[in-house]
Amino acid sequence: MLSTPPALIAVVGPVEPPLLAAWVRHHRWLGVERFLIAFHFPEHVPDQQRHELQDASRELGIIPTGTSTGPWHEHTNTQLRDALRHRAGQGWHLLADADEFQQYPAPLSEVIAQAEKSGHRVVGGLMLDRIAASGRLTGWRPEGGLDLAYPLGGHLTHRLLHGDPRKIVLARHDVTVAGGNHRAPGQHPNADRICAVHHFKWRSGVLDDLRRRVQHFSTGTWQEQTPAVRDEASRLLSHVGQHGGVINTSDPRFAFRRVSLDRMPFSWSSEARSIVTAWRPHAQAGQDQRQ
Repeated sequence: MLSTPPALIAVVGPVEPPLLAAWVRHHRWLGVERFLIAFHFPEHVPDQQRHELQDASRELGIIPTGTSTGPWHEHTNTQLRDALRHRAGQGWHLLADADEFQQYPAPLSEVIAQAEKSGHRVVGGLMLDRIAASGRLTGWRPEGGLDLAYPLGGHLTHRLLHGDPRKIVLARHDVTVAGGNHRAPGQHPNADRICAVHHFKWRSGVLDDLRRRVQHFSTGTWQEQTPAVRDEASRLLSHVGQHGGVINTSDPRFAFRRVSLDRMPFSWSSEARSIVTAWRPHAQAGQDQRQ
């Protein structure tokens, strides 16, 4: 059995302090004891917001490893993440964004022990996008919790945005992980033991973030490696524009249903396996007319 829990590695942007608190509590509940986080704040973030989030981190008992400001180039996350991984040292690293709440089919120590026993040097996850029952991109009340505010889970990233929904959630320290934590070149996670990555991105304020991302990448203010991130943002903005400002929860493509952080979704193992094994980059051949 594993004697040392994995170090959690994360680059954190300007999220609301209650989200950071909920995220830390969740991963501590999973068994994480060591958090290595770095903050990055784009130019538009007010000083007060930055200071409030840094203070919230310290109140949670986490001293940020570093804080940077400036353009959020596509390579920024990867560089900061890899510096954190180097600092974390040997062992397993848990990789998660601040809006990603991981859910495993077994205790974290067992998941890692099984990976080591089977010769896997990474553990894979699949995004489960969480949204409000109304489809609106709303705020949430900390006392109610994220499950209450965003009870529906589905495959928005995969089926609407045409983004890569796969995640590397755990990796050995010497395994290279690509940008966005979507894959590890040369490594193949066990497709029968896929973690659910509850993705609480679709909250109040995200539309402004997406518009800003499209503008900055389009003008070159922020550097991009491919147009994929900008295209994904544009698809979401187009979708909500066509549906009165909300996500269409009744579209069967997205398979939205009620889920919870307390228990794995029904039939998750077979559902996740079918997606991660069949996923291929979306062909950029015309706009999806069903958006």
